[in-house]
Amino acid sequence: FNSMSSGQLSTPSIVAKWEIPLSDGVYTVEFEHGTASGTRAIFINGKCIRRQEFKFALIGEEHFKVGSEAHCTVQIKTVSSMDYGYFLLVNGLPFEQFLANQAKQLKCWILPVDGESLRVVLRLDSMEVYSNGEQLDSMGEFTDEGSETHFELRGTPCMIRVTNSATSAAGRRKLLKYTMYYGNNEVPEAAVDQMNIWDAHW
Repeated sequence: FNSMSSGQLSTPSIVAKWEIPLSDGVYTVEFEHGTASGTRAIFINGKCIRRQEFKFALIGEEHFKVGSEAHCTVQIKTVSSMDYGYFLLVNGLPFEQFLANQAKQLKCWILPVDGESLRVVLRLDSMEVYSNGEQLDSMGEFTDEGSETHFELRGTPCMIRVTNSATSAAGRRKLLKYTMYYGNNEVPEAAVDQMNIWDAHW
């Protein structure tokens, strides 16, 4: 679970917070648990999607959906006689394992366009391209070096080029390099859980 200082909490009763990176956006999930009142509440991007008052059982599970892809479960467990732990499962996986899988399945770039931060995501399983949650029309083609996926952002031609960058240490598979271009400008790759250009990991 995510342990947080009081300065990170939206309200004093928010006990856990997670950032869930999906192809259609990064979702902020907060969980409220009133151990005295028994209240449980789930917030997604600041909006309360469920609130239950007077839950007599202080431990248990809460199930909900995030975006179009993620089925989530918050598990409430006792970690000591006085403390509770909050654990998130996403599509049946512990949160940390889900994050590791997303890093392998998605490529992400963030760039400023017309004063707005655009998050571009490429799904490696389908080669679909998303921008700020919307799937874009795209066209793929093979090249001598690999492949290219073409699309537009606000009328500007863009491309994601896939090339062989190296061979793995075991020599069994080739490592692929994914490079995005906005017009003729290369865009730095971002972490999958990066939300905007000001939350930079590079």
